[in-house]
Amino acid sequence: MSTKSPPGLFARGSWTEARRIGDVLRTETTGGVLLLGAAVLALVWANSPWSGTYHDLSSVRVGPASWHLDLTLAGWAADGLLAVFFFIAGLELKREFVAGDLRDPRRAALPVAAAVGGMAIPAVVYVAVNAGGAHGSLAGWAVPTATDIAFALAVLAVISTHLPVALRTFLLALAVVDDLLAIVVIAVFYTASLSLVPLLIAVLPLAAFGVLVQRRVRSWWLLLPLAAATWVLVHASGVHATVAGVLLAFAVPVLRRTAGPGPGLAEHFEHRWRPLSAAFAVPVFAFFAAGVSVTGGGTAALRDSVTIGIVAGLVLGKPVGIIAATWLVQRVTRARLADGLSWWDVSGLGLLAGVGFTVSLLIGELAFGMGSVRDGNAKVGILLGSVIAAVLAAVVLRVRNAHYRRLCAEESVDADADGVPDVYQRRGGV
Repeated sequence: MSTKSPPGLFARGSWTEARRIGDVLRTETTGGVLLLGAAVLALVWANSPWSGTYHDLSSVRVGPASWHLDLTLAGWAADGLLAVFFFIAGLELKREFVAGDLRDPRRAALPVAAAVGGMAIPAVVYVAVNAGGAHGSLAGWAVPTATDIAFALAVLAVISTHLPVALRTFLLALAVVDDLLAIVVIAVFYTASLSLVPLLIAVLPLAAFGVLVQRRVRSWWLLLPLAAATWVLVHASGVHATVAGVLLAFAVPVLRRTAGPGPGLAEHFEHRWRPLSAAFAVPVFAFFAAGVSVTGGGTAALRDSVTIGIVAGLVLGKPVGIIAATWLVQRVTRARLADGLSWWDVSGLGLLAGVGFTVSLLIGELAFGMGSVRDGNAKVGILLGSVIAAVLAAVVLRVRNAHYRRLCAEESVDADADGVPDVYQRRGGV
């Protein structure tokens, strides 16, 4: 009597899912390059003789004051544009768990556990560093818990393309789950005041939006006003407005198989809105959030416990949490790493997950107040920690990439000798 063997960790998924993930990665990688460019531009401008114009631009107020929407441009970027980012993250998460390979609980367990571990340990590290710090410093405990998927994938693209598809899929799934957990943290721990009336009223346009999308309605002139009304009411309730993006995404139906010749509604929305998120919303937010002065108070920021805690959380806490969670899943499920993979691959991904930027900057602003001294110190910590994590990850994964490139070359020689080439393996499958 045979027993079913436990699943291999990071085993290759279905070809359909690998192809879809590849399309997502290409979009996010381009967005990561734009994100990096916007952050560098903000840093250069904020530390130039014309830094005053940068801060003046960030402080320009736009919007109707009667609706309490007279926000600064920086505020619109954080509350408005990032709602689009979280809408895409919500769609991706729902698609993964309903129609993707992660609908299999055995496959879903690993990225979920890794995301939890990759958030819990950095928070513990930050709290340990700031336990005896100044009053209020512990408010930033969640800053080093986030992973920036666009930034991380940009680093991965620079390293090259021989790393296994399964590792890239895992990184994307981990980051999406990470984003969802981050929005829960924001909603629960960083809501200063709550107004129930607008929050309850927000259920009405959200429900109407849900009814229309369940009936496969795609008319933007019907859906967009309902989505905007939901966003406005959630914003007025005191809950961070990006939560509205996730709620709207979860209302969109996901089909396991497309009904008819066209794409499903979730896939349609993702196709339409992901380029806007990756190429505009996230880079614009990064431009307004990353402009911190490192010439004047930068030296003092490096000695602040907030900065040290964030750097330690991103560089040490992230990889330790992800590796520990992966090891725990292996022990509980009695699974093993897929053939050809090593724990160095897991370590490289853990380091790469320490690239925290977009959501970390958002949490820093919520924790310490936009423009405050500690917010500036948090930004220094996020930038420094992300750069260190990216460099260390690049070193580890570059070595692993060379290893897989040699394997691909050997497989190509064998395939030529046998006359049966394995195209999938040549493209990075494990």
